[in-house]
Amino acid sequence: MNAYVFPGQGAQFSGMGLDLYEKSDEAKKLFHKANDILGFEITKIMFEGSADELKETKVTQPAIFLHSAILSKILDTNFKPDMVAGHSLGEFSALVSNGTLGFEDALLLVSKRALAMQKACEIQPSTMAAVLGLEDEVVEQTCAEIDGVVVAANYNCPGQLVISGEIEAIEKACELMKEKGARRALVLPVGGAFHSPLMEPAREELAAAIQATTFATPSCPIYQNVTTTAVMNPEEIKKNLIAQLTAPVKWTQSVKNMIIDGATSFTEVGPGKVLSGLVKKVDRSLQTISATI
Repeated sequence: MNAYVFPGQGAQFSGMGLDLYEKSDEAKKLFHKANDILGFEITKIMFEGSADELKETKVTQPAIFLHSAILSKILDTNFKPDMVAGHSLGEFSALVSNGTLGFEDALLLVSKRALAMQKACEIQPSTMAAVLGLEDEVVEQTCAEIDGVVVAANYNCPGQLVISGEIEAIEKACELMKEKGARRALVLPVGGAFHSPLMEPAREELAAAIQATTFATPSCPIYQNVTTTAVMNPEEIKKNLIAQLTAPVKWTQSVKNMIIDGATSFTEVGPGKVLSGLVKKVDRSLQTISATI
């Protein structure tokens, strides 16, 4: 069975999407439509912008979404998913690919999500850190020992977990993780505590927009970050998408459940090959492919 996976924030690079624009008339139309919907020329930043310009939250999230969603639309007969999943932001691309969300609706939601998350970051100074070489349970237990907000945020693959929270709490947690044997515990260059309780203002803002948007019954199940299991019910998908902002991304568990349910190959749709690497770390025997046109 074919699983298709869609990357999240961090996969952006200068020049992203230009090959799609140049090779496909349909892609060109969708990129121009995106410029109109967003009210600025995101294509100019994607194709010609610097790494710093692409890091702006209002640009990063729509840019990655556009690359993934447009690529899935122009793969045509090569695009035959039996199941889909997206890492954080990637869930929106996955939901376009399996017919749950329309392209325009999804882009509007992604744009609102990016701006709401940016606002939440400005309310409370916060950050994230990558912890390598510790069992998940040890990381969770260490977070619980720290005063202040610090939680497990991204279960990326065995031995790689990202924590999220208040700056001081994250710094203390990193010190303690190293004492407990972490190979690395490194504060990341991000401006907020994504997938933590500090994203509650963004969750509330996005919830209203998601509830007001039509979600169709998907053509195949999505394995969502919050539940890690196959979901087909549109209302359940909405609920999980809203919860995702303050809940951890359980990527390792989602991949394992897709394998249990029959996935033998994973195709990454979007910029970069980050997810292919993470899938291989869950199970080296799996076939991973990067979608191209």
